Amino acid sequence: MAVNYSAKEEADGHPSGGVGVPGGGAVGGGGGGAVKTRKPDNTAFKQQRLPAWQPILTAGTVLPAFFIIGLIFIPIGIGIFVTSNNIREYEIDYTGTEPSSPCNKCLNVSWDSTPPCTCTINFTLEHSFESNVFMYYGLSNFYQNHRRYVKSRDDSQLNGDNSSLLNPSKECEPYRTNEDKPIAPCGAIANSMFNDTLELYRIDNDTRTPITLIKKGIAWWTDKNVKFRNPTGDGNNLTALFQGTTKPVNWPKPVYMLGSEPDNNGFINEDFIVWMRTAALPTFRKLYRLIERKNNLQPTLQAGKYSLDIAYNYPVHSFDGRKRMILSTISWMGGKNPFLGIAYITVGSICFFLGVVLLIIHHKYGNRNTSADIPN
Repeated sequence: MAVNYSAKEEADGHPSGGVGVPGGGAVGGGGGGAVKTRKPDNTAFKQQRLPAWQPILTAGTVLPAFFIIGLIFIPIGIGIFVTSNNIREYEIDYTGTEPSSPCNKCLNVSWDSTPPCTCTINFTLEHSFESNVFMYYGLSNFYQNHRRYVKSRDDSQLNGDNSSLLNPSKECEPYRTNEDKPIAPCGAIANSMFNDTLELYRIDNDTRTPITLIKKGIAWWTDKNVKFRNPTGDGNNLTALFQGTTKPVNWPKPVYMLGSEPDNNGFINEDFIVWMRTAALPTFRKLYRLIERKNNLQPTLQAGKYSLDIAYNYPVHSFDGRKRMILSTISWMGGKNPFLGIAYITVGSICFFLGVVLLIIHHKYGNRNTSADIPN
């Protein structure tokens, strides 16, 4: 017996009725139950009846938008660019690849060189640094963004978890254990921590006066107080807290000897915390020390002669890397970076130029008769 039903019923996933059979009921009717359907609910959302708004681009709306963007972006860009140029910055490359460099003798230093190689670089500041000065160390050709390098750490261990301290994550391999002892802190990031020592002196009449370098306050607050914690226990005895662990392979001393103060030692040492925040690009700088302004009547660093004493411990020559020391002030927009100002000026200028071009085109062709005239 043939069964016929409409195409609409087929699209809905079921026929409107079943095939009658003796004894009642219907074949395909579900035995009197609810009929299933794939038809969307009759709602504004599912039936695509939601109200919509589409802008109509006319000369009266587009031209003012171009001019407004240009008039806003150009002054902002000029302000940011001028602010960036007013930031004082001085940079010294002390890698030592040049034969005339005082640090050339330390070029091939190794991690375990004893005693450490030292060198001194004299320089002159042509302009005074008025506000607080930030001392950075910079590295080039150092890929902290490598996937395996970034993963080579144990965040539970760094957060003070005692079980992870003695049983580090396998992500730390091959810097997980050494001589059958767990490494604290484990991983490639910690193992490659920057360990040059930089000291700054002012030279006045052949007299060297040390510049006070502040080592606290250089790490993010969330890192210092949330992400990094020493193991639980007697906080005044870090040697006991880290008992049963060993130092990273390339470190000259264990983690509980990174600092001399209890609130800046172990996993919460700020030099260590700054290094553990990996950089996104192979050329980067990290904050090393702060130089605070003590007298509002005098600049933080006066123009004149200075010397930089370096304990050269960090080898970079093997991978063609370079090392720098940077002195810089900051402004409300951060450090020296002219790119943002140039970008604002460029975008504003392009918008203003396009506005002028479109205005000319509209003035010349906008009033022409657009009707199609068929020639005879």
